Amino acid sequence: MYEPIRAKSVHSTVDGPDPDFPHRSREEELDIQLAGHLAALLAVTDELRATQASADLDTAAERLAEQVARLRGGRTPVRAPMSGRREAGAAALHRRAHTLAGRALVVAASRADTAAAILAAERMDAHTAALEPRELASR
Repeated sequence: MYEPIRAKSVHSTVDGPDPDFPHRSREEELDIQLAGHLAALLAVTDELRATQASADLDTAAERLAEQVARLRGGRTPVRAPMSGRREAGAAALHRRAHTLAGRALVVAASRADTAAAILAAERMDAHTAALEPRELASR
């Protein structure tokens, strides 16, 4: 009724490991993803530090840099120099930071990284608290 398949399908997966194609484990992929989210959160934190001086933001930036370096095998993250430029309002930056911290929390929880999960949760709380007075005033 049907003709038998005589050639390999172009849609099939590779039969064996290909040395030309890098393969990473799920844990390595999650490390890369978590480091990316934390690095983005660090960039927003640095932007916030440029617009408002805060010991909490300084401490958070250092802790975030430590976590990113740990996840990247000791390589410290590249950080933009602190400048007085103000590209976005503080409320928008806090909302963006809150979103990034939430993403980092999800990935940290899925890879069971307690230190990163605690840091991300603390940053979510801090950015929520920073937004609350503004949110109440705008109502």
